[in-house]
Amino acid sequence: MNTNNKEKVVVVGAGLMGTGIAHAFASSGFVTVVVDTNPASLTHARVSIEKILGDGVRLGKVSEEQAQQSLANLLTTSDLNEAASGANWLVETVSEQLAVKKAVISQAAPLLAADAIIATNTSALSVTEIAASVDNADRVIGMHFFNPVHKMKLVELVRGLATSDEVVVRTRALCEQIGKTSIIVNESPGLTTSRMSALLGNEAMWMLQEGTATAEDIDTALRLGFNHPMGPLELGDLTGWDTRLSVLRYLHQTLGEKFRPCPLIIKMVAAGRLGRKTGQGVYRYADGKQVPGSGLKASAL
Repeated sequence: MNTNNKEKVVVVGAGLMGTGIAHAFASSGFVTVVVDTNPASLTHARVSIEKILGDGVRLGKVSEEQAQQSLANLLTTSDLNEAASGANWLVETVSEQLAVKKAVISQAAPLLAADAIIATNTSALSVTEIAASVDNADRVIGMHFFNPVHKMKLVELVRGLATSDEVVVRTRALCEQIGKTSIIVNESPGLTTSRMSALLGNEAMWMLQEGTATAEDIDTALRLGFNHPMGPLELGDLTGWDTRLSVLRYLHQTLGEKFRPCPLIIKMVAAGRLGRKTGQGVYRYADGKQVPGSGLKASAL
């Protein structure tokens, strides 16, 4: 619901997560500026948000007027300095590389409003290390959204070593404003959800590699046996196996052997079978939809 909020939110990164996060803020009445150095990504982000809003109108979840107001709240630019100037919130959603995240935050921090809060959407990296790139590390917090953002209600709020109580309270209130439920996590590798999801997806890949069951049956087992909305292999295809591998390698390094990546994941990433975004992962995809019966077979590994 639009609240005509005059606060300015900057979302850095126009990928899948950045697009979803921008939609959440713009549709909640915030002036929302999406920043990306790639003009094509900015165009794609706007088109994707238009589609989400259009689907909402068609399904009767939002009015045409609300959809148009949400789009009016949405701005795009490739100029981080311009976007950050006087902004009240900054949410970075750039690639899971510590150096890249620190560079974005250190550039933007001096330009933000004096009491602005800086959030990182990292799913595995250290909020404390990211916060070390700014003078006031107490105003940096992890704000981990879930894909697809417009459907998923959860946000993990991650306290770094210096994150202040005030910042936690304000960010939790922000989550409520955009219709999300938040949980508080003290910084730990993989937080809660990434740690559990990585372990589950990795074990599913071991089972597939060993021929324990087909990809379809492994996913069916989790969907019907545990009421998961999506099987672990389907979820890996959605997330991207390159992202999953990056997280597993970090968790393996920090938490030990139980997170050692399955060789099949390494092989798939090397072959460019990253999931939905490349049209082929554990399953094949045509027009964005999974092709029935296309799951990897043990005999082909």
